[in-house]
Amino acid sequence: MTYAADRIEEETAYLAYHFHWSLDDVLDLEHGDRRRYVERAASLVERSAP
Repeated sequence: MTYAADRIEEETAYLAYHFHWSLDDVLDLEHGDRRRYVERAASLVERSAP
């Protein structure tokens, strides 16, 4: 099973934007780690919303 390229692009952009990580840093993450960081970033965004 492959992971959709558009999904990887979305996750990469999200992490780069919120954590200011480089493309290489994000792409070096294992899939599970990248998903966990996306979830953590989303949680931080939700908590900071008014």
